[in-house]
Amino acid sequence: MRLAFMGSPDFAVPALRALHGAGHEIAAVYTQPPRPSGRGHKETPCAVHRAALELGLPVRNPVRLRRDEAEHAAFAALGLDAAVVAAYGLILPAAMLRTPRRGCLNIHASLLPRWRGAGPIQAALLAGDAETGVTIMQMEEGLDTGPMLLAGRVPIGPRDGTPAVHDALAGLGASLILRALAENPPARPQPEEGVTYAPKLAKEDGRLDWRESAAVLDRRIRALNPWPGTFFSHGGETIRVLEATPEPLPVTAAPGTVLDEAPRIACGDGALRLLRLQRAGRGAMEATAFLRGYALPSGAVLG
Repeated sequence: MRLAFMGSPDFAVPALRALHGAGHEIAAVYTQPPRPSGRGHKETPCAVHRAALELGLPVRNPVRLRRDEAEHAAFAALGLDAAVVAAYGLILPAAMLRTPRRGCLNIHASLLPRWRGAGPIQAALLAGDAETGVTIMQMEEGLDTGPMLLAGRVPIGPRDGTPAVHDALAGLGASLILRALAENPPARPQPEEGVTYAPKLAKEDGRLDWRESAAVLDRRIRALNPWPGTFFSHGGETIRVLEATPEPLPVTAAPGTVLDEAPRIACGDGALRLLRLQRAGRGAMEATAFLRGYALPSGAVLG
């Protein structure tokens, strides 16, 4: 089958490799343009771009697609049977959605209609969902509203974080898109009930609000690491929290109070034991090693 593949981050790479390995003809790979990265701000291609170059596939990096008639014409000239989209990062206009013979198929990292939008993996973890999954969806102009072709489920373990769930869903998405192309299953509309949205995350979403329960803060830490990361303020510094565990202790101290040398921090309900921390410009450290070089005295109140 003659395809275009449209994706950018690591999540999309297993699907690209699976389609190529299955013998599909990939006429073009569309990705986000290279971005400045690292201390030298060197222009760096995204994960899908790098994988496409490794596989010898042609890459296109349009900055925008809406109202770009030349880009629409170039897409139409590919003569596609289908386009596969996985976390591409640009909205496809109607002119492009209609071009491939079998339309555009999206690999979405949730069990639609739950968690439509930009951050479905993090949203499922933040909400404490017991499971999530991947939906293969026929794309239309609405935000993740198209009819569904296939879906697969993945359980979320009690200590799972975004990296583990991300990798499981990326592999599942690769297998499901191969099935969708081979089997051409009938599309079914999404249910009207149960719709939820996963907004795009910002750095400030990672600030820990100690008034929340320890269980909620634990979910936030597991959901938002490695990006945008979770943090608190103390002594004029921003300290990243990479790992923690909730403890259902009876706590009477004000939220944010350091309770002991563990260190345990008082929350709105229970306490949060910090396990791995990182100062700006430093490496990540186990809490015991971190505290040998940075004081979090009992009774201090964290911001």
